[in-house]
Amino acid sequence: MSINRNSKCWCGSGFKYKKCHLAFDEKIQELYNQGYEVPSRDLIKNQKEIEGIRKSAEVNNALLDYLEQNIKEGISTEEIDKMAYEFTTAHGAIPADLGYEGFPKSLCTSVNNQICHGIPSEDVILKDGDIINIDVTTNLNGYFSDASRMIMIGNVSSEAKRLVEVARECLYEGIKAVKPWGFLGDIGAAVQEHAEKNGYSIVREFGGHGVGLDIHEDPFVSHVGTRGTGMILAPGMVFTIEPMVNEGTFELYIDENNGWTSYTKDGKLSAQWEHTLLVTEEGVEIISK
Repeated sequence: MSINRNSKCWCGSGFKYKKCHLAFDEKIQELYNQGYEVPSRDLIKNQKEIEGIRKSAEVNNALLDYLEQNIKEGISTEEIDKMAYEFTTAHGAIPADLGYEGFPKSLCTSVNNQICHGIPSEDVILKDGDIINIDVTTNLNGYFSDASRMIMIGNVSSEAKRLVEVARECLYEGIKAVKPWGFLGDIGAAVQEHAEKNGYSIVREFGGHGVGLDIHEDPFVSHVGTRGTGMILAPGMVFTIEPMVNEGTFELYIDENNGWTSYTKDGKLSAQWEHTLLVTEEGVEIISK
């Protein structure tokens, strides 16, 4: 759709088009004409939206800090859920997971061989040697931020510790691959190469995603891939990178009883870290971690 140079920009910034996204659109059109997959305008956040996401992330990051300080041996994952709900609401925000497509809790707590979407329960008591992923998404005034961390409980085996460390390295390899006007496939390639180099596998069925104005947006961010392929990474895009790294096979199954929790098919351990990222003109900004 054409727009007058002196009209207000389509992004909602309030600035004139010629001072805002005119040069951006010309770049996008040039890349599209060359046959590249380019992001649609609804994937580009304006400055007001970015600030809203940053404020949401302040709560999300503080919640993860709080949980990390209070999760210990002997606590149930249900208690973690209650802490998350109380902290989030006390800060004027909403746990975005709660009720999302029927999800019954305020966060995901995935223990040991659970890959993702573990549902908090009073029956799951953390014990010495466990590893747990806590995955939280915060809605503050309609802006969403998303991140997860691994927590090691007590005396964790050297094998489990190494898996957790390499999973975090995979996340940061993916982040390093984010370049303005680079490719989405660069992220997956970097993550996959680092995991497989260390003898691990990467889950295919789940991945990162756009986020900011909703809990899940386009694009899907695969953690396997080929460099130089996929959607162009344009400044203003906000998405998560969240590699799920398995000790054994990447194959999985989903709990038939709850329809949510994903487990490694071979029963071996899985680890995951997640950050919310903004593509900038200069590189990448970590918003929530």
